[in-house]
Amino acid sequence: QVQLVESGGGLVQAGGSLRLSCAASGFSGPGRTFSFYTMGWFRQAPGKEREFVAATSWSGGNTYYADSVKGRFTISRDNAKNTVYLQMNSLKPEDTAVYYCAVRFLGGIAYGAHEYAAWGQGSQVTVSS
Repeated sequence: QVQLVESGGGLVQAGGSLRLSCAASGFSGPGRTFSFYTMGWFRQAPGKEREFVAATSWSGGNTYYADSVKGRFTISRDNAKNTVYLQMNSLKPEDTAVYYCAVRFLGGIAYGAHEYAAWGQGSQVTVSS
């Protein structure tokens, strides 16, 4: 069973930076390795729906971002370490949320939370003004 564990969240002042990590494990079977799958980051603020933040293709060669974070956040992955990262710069109070990483077992990039099959437990990011 695939497990995802996020880390790196915390409290930061507006304008600051944080780097989230998501370590993946439990992939098994022929071709079922971390490096085969699209990985995504989502976030959920209190009282709001979970929203897409960023995604990366299996190789890391293609990345996609929500308009609200474009130019400030960078998603990357290290397939040798089974880890995906989210570098967050120029943070704003509206970035405050629980951040989740997720894996998509089907091909291609997707932006809807329902299109991802496994999720981490989440990491709280709080940006103070």
